[in-house]
Amino acid sequence: MSIKDRLKNIQDRIEKEKISNGIYQKTEIIAVTKTHPLLTIKECYDCGVRSIGENKVQEASEKFTPTLPTDLKKRFIGHLQTNKINKCINLFDTIDSIDTARLAKKISKRSNLLEKTTPVLLEINTTNEPQKQGFPLKQIEEILKCFELTGLAVQGLMTVGPRGQNEKLTRKSFNQLKSLFIDINRQRPDGYKKLTELSMGMSGDYKIAVQEGSTQVRIGTALLGSRTKQ
Repeated sequence: MSIKDRLKNIQDRIEKEKISNGIYQKTEIIAVTKTHPLLTIKECYDCGVRSIGENKVQEASEKFTPTLPTDLKKRFIGHLQTNKINKCINLFDTIDSIDTARLAKKISKRSNLLEKTTPVLLEINTTNEPQKQGFPLKQIEEILKCFELTGLAVQGLMTVGPRGQNEKLTRKSFNQLKSLFIDINRQRPDGYKKLTELSMGMSGDYKIAVQEGSTQVRIGTALLGSRTKQ
């Protein structure tokens, strides 16, 4: 099956979930192109995809070329090492995986030096799994402090659902992110814009994510097929 056909199937399933559940918010499909070649990125674009996600700065630096369309949004979705911040800011349009206040401050400092504002999402560990990155759900004060950092534009929250196919646990994870999203918008400092993005849901659980209010789903295997092993 081609990327075009897979994309159409995913779009149809998303719309079906929205209609069935009375959901009206946008849901952007982000193609997770890690380990896939530049040619795949271009094929996604030709099929109508306008956002891609990569999780390694070094890989992205080798793949991203001036031939990529200027309206293709390049989103960093992996764990960002502090020694890669400079290169990441230069390569990507957004950083969707700020997982600590320390990292947020370092990105803020570098963005200020470059006299630019970096759009970001804050990663939340909604499953409380120790192997995962992200702000704990209870660290709302630390999360709110990120709004006050210059050089950052906090646009939303991101999470990764639990391992396995337990629908109940997956739904709980996404519902907790949505509840935090609402709480932060109520408590955000005066004068700061509301959060608009909820990035949750991947190939195995994006339908549940849509039901729970996701505005961005990060799709790899279901859209592009099996990845090349590295």
